Amino acid sequence: MKTLDALQFDNRFARLGDAFSTPVLPEPLDNPRLVVASPAAFALLDLDPAVAETTLFAELFTGHKLWSDAEPRAMVYSGHQFGVYNPRLGDGRGLLLGEVINQAGEHWDLHLKGAGQTPYSRMGDGRAVLRSSIREFLASEYLHALGIPTSRALCVTGSSTPVWREKQETGAMLLRLSPSHVRFGHFEYFYYTNQHERLKELGEHVLACHFPACLADKNPWAAMFREVVERNAELIARWQAYGFCHGVMNSDNMSILGITFDFGPYAFLDDFDANHICNHSDDAGRYSFSNQVPIAHWNLSALAQALTPFVEVELLRETLALFLPLLQAHYLDLMRRRLGFTRAEDGDAELIERLLQLMQNGAVDYNLFFRRLGEQAPAEALAVVRDDFIDLNGFDQWSQAYRERAAREGDDQNARRARMHAVNPLYLLRNYLAQQAIEAAERGDYGPVRELHAVLSRPFEEQPGMQRYTERPPEWGKRLEISCSS
Repeated sequence: MKTLDALQFDNRFARLGDAFSTPVLPEPLDNPRLVVASPAAFALLDLDPAVAETTLFAELFTGHKLWSDAEPRAMVYSGHQFGVYNPRLGDGRGLLLGEVINQAGEHWDLHLKGAGQTPYSRMGDGRAVLRSSIREFLASEYLHALGIPTSRALCVTGSSTPVWREKQETGAMLLRLSPSHVRFGHFEYFYYTNQHERLKELGEHVLACHFPACLADKNPWAAMFREVVERNAELIARWQAYGFCHGVMNSDNMSILGITFDFGPYAFLDDFDANHICNHSDDAGRYSFSNQVPIAHWNLSALAQALTPFVEVELLRETLALFLPLLQAHYLDLMRRRLGFTRAEDGDAELIERLLQLMQNGAVDYNLFFRRLGEQAPAEALAVVRDDFIDLNGFDQWSQAYRERAAREGDDQNARRARMHAVNPLYLLRNYLAQQAIEAAERGDYGPVRELHAVLSRPFEEQPGMQRYTERPPEWGKRLEISCSS
């Protein structure tokens, strides 16, 4: 295990120069203190989690000190926000401190969110507040535990620094980890400002650092775009299968790596609702749960436009056309596994669609249903979950079809239960649980957020004494309004 001062930096993005980012020092927070940290994220940097309790740790991750080899920089980019192009965005409250190489040779960006004003802050104060920092931390690490590609979160540090949003809150910083912070919006910025030489530099950097296998292709840019399409098809399929709503799928919030990125007013579905809107600012429902698939396709087309100086339009169109079939294939595979199936049959898609419609009509708890379905043999499990549905006739017909389909798998109940529990979480990151942990943290009690994080780090395993985290949300917990404000 390394000590904090032994981290090895190799700041590749910073070497691209001032056309791509601006040197900025973080603005320190007052009276820094550790709120919560992720041992799994510490392992990515070969760090002992015990260092999180040191004074040096709090100082490094709240802007009071810097590693000698760190090069804090605010990145410039643009993007489409709610479908409207914004020509100049950039890191308004975050800084790329540098890139650390771990013992496995992997590069990890250290990105400090809430680090103060930058040239891209516009009218903002550059700060993040405790509640949004905790929410991003929890989501990053929970998605990883579910097996959904995502940026990671090392820690949240709190402070006594006042920050004004709708009311006075306290400032916090989140240390985000990712192999890259390059977004679709980076490519859009250099394309729409006609800086095509810079665009070429950016593409060559991304290819060399993150898609080296594509360099062997006769058109590396085309190969890279295909990889991005394929990764996003799998990513969004996983979102849809597990009921994750991102909330703000602007093109500047889309990672070039095809990972979940930039958490704001996200939510996991409680009751199944295909039209669920988790961002109360999204009046038109552009980023509703059911719209995530077409919006991901839309964002990929925006990226494709930015690549037209280097890839023929027809080839980009052909590649983009792969997105929906790939996504559907991944989604069907995931949903089959959630239902306990090990092989594909022609009627599976219809069986899944019928189930989701019944859930929609009856406001059935989405993820809890799958967990309970795997607890017992199909007939017994179906009898238990039946009371959750309103259309009992329709559910009975579906149950008969499901029992017949499950019987063709031919395995015993113990194997079926183990298989289903391995993909259907018992512990869920529900908004009301996050809110309760946030309210406690705002009072200075960090125990609840640390316990919630620990439980969610093992979402599929039954943990003694943690029954309260498996319960359905209260009605007030289903109606929490979350905004982009942080």
